[in-house]
Order: sequence, then structure tokens, then C-alpha cells
Amino acid sequence: MRVHLKWSLACVIAAASMSSVTAQEYTFKGGYPTPETAQKAYDDADLARAIEAYKFFFPTVSILGTWTGNINAGTRPNEVMLILHGMPEQVVFTPNSDTPYAGGNIDLSHGPMVVEMPPGPLMAVVNDLNQRYVMDMGIPGPDKGKGGKHLILPPGYKGTIPAGYHAVAATTDRVLLLVRVIPPKGDEAAGVALLKTVKIHPLNPSPDWRGIAWVDQGTKPGDFSPVSWERKLDYWKQLKNVIDNDPPYEAYRMEYGRLATLGIEKDKPFEPDARMTRILEKAAQMANDQMRVQSFADRRADRVVWPDRHWEWAVLRPENGTFDLPAYKDLDARSKWFYQAQIESPAMFRRDAGAGSLYWLGVRDANNAFLDGGKTYKLSVPLPVPANLFWSITVYDPETRSEIVTKQDKAALRSMFELKSLTGSTVDLYFGPKAPAGHEGQWVQTIPGKGWFTYFRIYGPQKAAFDGTWKPGDFVELK
Repeated sequence: MRVHLKWSLACVIAAASMSSVTAQEYTFKGGYPTPETAQKAYDDADLARAIEAYKFFFPTVSILGTWTGNINAGTRPNEVMLILHGMPEQVVFTPNSDTPYAGGNIDLSHGPMVVEMPPGPLMAVVNDLNQRYVMDMGIPGPDKGKGGKHLILPPGYKGTIPAGYHAVAATTDRVLLLVRVIPPKGDEAAGVALLKTVKIHPLNPSPDWRGIAWVDQGTKPGDFSPVSWERKLDYWKQLKNVIDNDPPYEAYRMEYGRLATLGIEKDKPFEPDARMTRILEKAAQMANDQMRVQSFADRRADRVVWPDRHWEWAVLRPENGTFDLPAYKDLDARSKWFYQAQIESPAMFRRDAGAGSLYWLGVRDANNAFLDGGKTYKLSVPLPVPANLFWSITVYDPETRSEIVTKQDKAALRSMFELKSLTGSTVDLYFGPKAPAGHEGQWVQTIPGKGWFTYFRIYGPQKAAFDGTWKPGDFVELK
């Protein structure tokens, strides 16, 4: 009886405690909310909605950052394209330094655009301004690197599609074209020359069509990310830009309804009062922090690549490149990927020997501690790496998700460049504030007092990269 009495008292105390908590949150008199409760309930609801809206539309605002960065670098939609080399001076979410990029802003409000890929080692992908996959071209596309004509259609296009084109419609008028080239024999200048042979033009060009011009960013600084907006009211202002200037996407109808409760509606002024401004700014900071936690301290068991290593899958869903499962969209996987990276494509996410590329995320050392820029680590990589094309490891800043900026002015070790003359069964790579003596050529500098993370990339991955018969070591701290 005494035991039963103890449990009864415990239950009463717990219930009273829960009632106290409930009473402190919201107060009702006669069944109706007090004015203070009504205000708090609305504030709480608006904050919760804003946090979820922030995460859902982050891919949209992120790729708008790239669109805007391209414009600031001198591009013009449908007219001037950008050559980008993936340098530490440029703020871009997790770029590689292996291959030069060609970035293009395409505006479909003037009609369909054609991209003619020449034969060769070129890889291209199109995402629209919802950062939704539209199509692959080149090696991972339907032309398989043999050259082909591709047609990017505006939303709802009803016109005739000529024969001989690979044609797909976008969900927005503004789309981003990204082309990469594998530099022949590591010759970057030859790779850039090959990029410029890609032909981009309207399906029905006007009589004054002058062709595409190219701007080479070189080592000039540039910001092609949403980092300067993402924790401020500016995030919501930039989102309103897309809502107003691109057609609504039917699949996002419920999410547009969520935005409407926050004062963001198509073709209506966005004029948040002081209360809503505070809520939106707080939501931007909280949601961004939550996305960072998920990216770098993920709790999902399926993040682990091998049970005896601390490497993680950079992307959690390999099925289709759009995070879609039969009954739902994997929102956590979507948020994790787009916080740290840009562009979605089935060729990037597949986990078999037919994949175009493979990305492993490294944030922890062999002791499961976060990577620390003040410490020195060794990473042992078995040779040969199972890559049909090439492989690399690149170091990034967890705040900007861009290449780490140090006095060394280098953030990657690459099989086509620094590591092209490797021999033996293993190569040891080093990461730390100072290069270990004799290993300067296999070292990336890090910053004391600052963390870092890395992507291990394999292009043209072979079966051994997926079946566990080959795997890199963990980062081991050198004392």
C-alpha cells in the first residue's frame, strides 16, 4: 500500500506540475483567452510558422543568392555567362576546386532557351529558382557526353517542341545553368576554352541576337550565396522577390499559405510592423541555427557511411535527387543538404557505380570530436581511390559553408593537381595550422579557434566506393 501511495502522490505532483506549466503558458477565464494569452498565442504561432517557412524556402533564397551574385559579377540573363574557378576568395556553398564552372542566369519569360553541349568531358545541370532539379546535360545527362541539344521550357509551356531536343519545363521563369568541365590533363585553360564552346541561345532568337559573351571571375572576390541575408529581415525581403517575380508553383500552395499569415503574398506590399519584424528576425536566426545543428550534429542513424568510421553521407536521400519518397518528402534531408550545398540532381545523389559523383561529409575526428582548426590531423587514404575520373578533399568554413580562407590561399587537395603523381598503397594528407615538415605538398592550412568541415569527392565513383571494400581513414589528431 505504501508503494501504491508513493506512486499516487508522485502522479498528483506531476499532474500539478504540468497544470502549473500549462497555466503559465496560456490563461483562460470562463473558457476564453485573456488579452495577454491571445497575444502570446499569436506570437508563438507566428514564430513557429516563420521558422518552418524559413527552412522550407531556404533553397529558394539560397539559389537567388547565386543568381544575384552572378549579376553582381557582370552577367546578364541570356546574354553574359560567368566562368568561376572555385577559389577561397569567393563565397559559394561547398564548391569544388577541381573543375572550372560556367554559371548562367537564364530567363525563360522571353521563351524557351537552347543549350547545345559539344562532345567532351562536360557535366551540366539546370535548377530553377525553387532550386528544383530540371535536367542534367553532358556526361550525367541523356547525351552521355556525346553532345546534344537541350531545351529549357518555361512553366506551363504549350508550344511545339521541335524534334531532336531533350526538353524539360522549369517551375520558375528564372533558372540557373551550371556547367563543369574536367580539365584535359589538368590543363585549366584548356578546360575553360572547352566551356566556351557550349552554345546557349533562344529557341526563336530575335533578329538582333548577338550570341553569348563570357566573363571570367578569376581570383576576384564575389559572394554567390545568401550568407549576407540569411540571419536578418533581408531573408524575407529576398524571398518576396521570388514570390513576386516568378509564377507560383502549385505543389507549394500550402507553403504560400503559411507565408501569407506572415504578411508575404504575391503582388501585395510586404510591410511588417515592429512586432512582425521582431518575429521574422528571430525566426531567421533560430531556423538558421537549427539548420546548422542538423547539418553538422545530425542525429539520424542513416547519416553514417561505415559503422567503423565517422564519415557521413553529405546527402541523406539517394533515390531521385529531389528528396521525394513514395508517401512524403524528406524535409530533414532536404534542409541538411541545402544548408551546406547548392543544386540538386539525381546524378549527384545516387549510390552506385552509375553515379556521376559522390560526396562524403567529414565533421569529426577519430575520437568523434568536431574538427578543430587549432589542431593538426592526418588522414590516410588508400590507393588507388576508386574513381573513374578524379577525386579530391576540400576544407570549408562551417559559418559560410565556403572554402576556408587562410594565408595559404588553398582549400583543397586534388588528384588532378597536387596529388597527381601519387604512388604506393596509401597517401597521408595533413590538416592544421602549420605543415608537418616534409609534407607541405599534402597539407591544407586551418585556423586556430575555428572549426572546419570537409567534403571527400569522387567523380565517376566505382563499385568499391559503395560496397565497403574501399574507404578512407578517419582524421587522426597528431599530438
